[in-house]
Amino acid sequence: MSVVIVGGNECMERRYKELCREYSCKAKVYTKMNGSMKNIGTPDLLVLFTSTMSHKMLRSVISETKGQNIKVAHCHTSSMSALKNVLDIHTREKTQCPMS
Repeated sequence: MSVVIVGGNECMERRYKELCREYSCKAKVYTKMNGSMKNIGTPDLLVLFTSTMSHKMLRSVISETKGQNIKVAHCHTSSMSALKNVLDIHTREKTQCPMS
């Protein structure tokens, strides 16, 4: 599963990636607004840490992913536990048996 995390703290980038790796997810982390927002691609999950991103950054990300079948998780805090909760919810959906 591929995950793109937008927002958050620069000092936590490595930890975000390590936590995603524990959930067997490949992660890209964008903590700052830059020209590489066009490299987001088509992830399975887009996590937006809204408290640590600008409105311009949010609009840019939404416009880049518009029209694509991407799950978006908005999270106000950018803590490890918040990311863990998001990953718990969304990775569980991928692994559930369709008959249950």
